[in-house]
Amino acid sequence: MDVLWKGVYPALTTKFDKNEEPDYGLFVKNLLTQLDAGVHGIILGGTLGEASTLTGEEKERLVSISLETSDKRVPVILNIAEGSTREAVHQAKLASKWGADGLMLLPPMRYKADERECTAYFMAVANATDLPVMIYNNPVDYKVEVTPAMFERLMVCPNILAVKESTRDVSNVTRLKSLFGDRLKVLCGVDTLAMESLVMGADGWVAGLVCAYPYETMAVYDLVRMGRYDEAREIYRWFLPLLELDIHPKLVQYIKLAEQMEGLGSEYVRSPRLTLLGEERDRVLSVIEKAKTGRPDLKKINLKNRSV
Repeated sequence: MDVLWKGVYPALTTKFDKNEEPDYGLFVKNLLTQLDAGVHGIILGGTLGEASTLTGEEKERLVSISLETSDKRVPVILNIAEGSTREAVHQAKLASKWGADGLMLLPPMRYKADERECTAYFMAVANATDLPVMIYNNPVDYKVEVTPAMFERLMVCPNILAVKESTRDVSNVTRLKSLFGDRLKVLCGVDTLAMESLVMGADGWVAGLVCAYPYETMAVYDLVRMGRYDEAREIYRWFLPLLELDIHPKLVQYIKLAEQMEGLGSEYVRSPRLTLLGEERDRVLSVIEKAKTGRPDLKKINLKNRSV
């Protein structure tokens, strides 16, 4: 199905059991809740999806289950994070074969590519597939920044259509929109800058805490789109301590713990990640528990005019 690159796209976690085996039933439970909340697409195998620990067979199964469960209600996007151009091209071809609707593409992993190398890498993958591509620009975590000048060169690829903007510089939304307009959709990739980015014209939000709080996430997005900033701001202020779980190196463990507490997942991860223990787990739990106080009553908010 067509990918509009607008709206809320959860970066879904991959659910595991205590033996580190995929829990596809729990994954479906979470996905159905995301669909009920009204998300506009889903992303598989990203950082939150623990991509580096997944086998090819597991990725294929996740795509298949997501396509069957969503039943064309939303596009299914698969992340590509590889160390070689050849393998990234191969993964793009597999994604198409499996039926994915689009790709999210990270810079080369492990090797810090320069601008020429990174641009060539993105173009090679994009030119190897007909699937629409969203570039993931996260220099904070992945040490490579995709600059506006690089995007200028990438625009020769007609299927590079969007960017997950995670530079943590909210002015980049304005910068990219001024340069490329609607040719390049901009989706905020940092939960703690989501409302700011949407107000400044971002087309969407690749969200993390949505995995545990889909309805609150959608309420913020919908209210901003409707220009109801005071109401959105009230929810966002409540949400911020939770959203800050997304900008920690252990965001996977933190968000999975929140999912478990909300009945939408489990805290189990696949090694080398380990579940939280002791003071650290207690500290994250305290943030989650504190959020129950003053949680917005979404039933009081009229969201009948929701739109992408």
